Amino acid sequence: METRQQGDTPTTVLLADDHAIVRMGFRLLLETAGKCRVVGEAASGEEACSLYFKLNPDVLVIDIAMPGMGGLEAMNRILARNPEARILVLSAHEDTSYPRRTMRAGGLGYLSKRGAPAELLQAVDAVARGATYIEPGIAHRLAVQGLKGPHGPVDMLSEREFEVFVHLAQGKSVAQVAELLSLSPRTIGTHLYNVKQKLGAQNAAELTLIALRAGLLNEGM
Repeated sequence: METRQQGDTPTTVLLADDHAIVRMGFRLLLETAGKCRVVGEAASGEEACSLYFKLNPDVLVIDIAMPGMGGLEAMNRILARNPEARILVLSAHEDTSYPRRTMRAGGLGYLSKRGAPAELLQAVDAVARGATYIEPGIAHRLAVQGLKGPHGPVDMLSEREFEVFVHLAQGKSVAQVAELLSLSPRTIGTHLYNVKQKLGAQNAAELTLIALRAGLLNEGM
């Protein structure tokens, strides 16, 4: 990755969040600081993918919980086409499953929406330079869990199984998940079988309960 130098033109940013008022707040924060220029806004994962390749921003700031495919799937699709994409996830989720998977997938940063405004500026600047930035509190929990060894059952899921699990836990049908992820219902059914086996779940209600206990669902999803 090329490294941005101080004195360069403002960092161009694409904001992806399904709440217009949240995007407005982020835009004001970033542009008021004078170092960033928001070149576009997306309200869904699909829109984020489309706008990213039209606008080619320096940094994509994306939420996890959005209508449609969601932030993780959008990030995976963008990175599949452009491994050099610089992506910062800004989410209401403060558990460690999402940040771990974000970084594993190729994202460069992870912040919770409860973080201080100054942290967003620092994170965007770091990610624009190709550096990694994880909110200190989340980074600490990741480090502690790493020292403790194996994680919970949810962490045993593959990346695709995790995506399917979250969508189904949100109440989507197999057909809906298949359409969102551009896979066949049969493939989703296979993933669902594997998810149930790994998590010891018998039905959709139990999947939702497991997701809630793991901190993977909240009012933003």
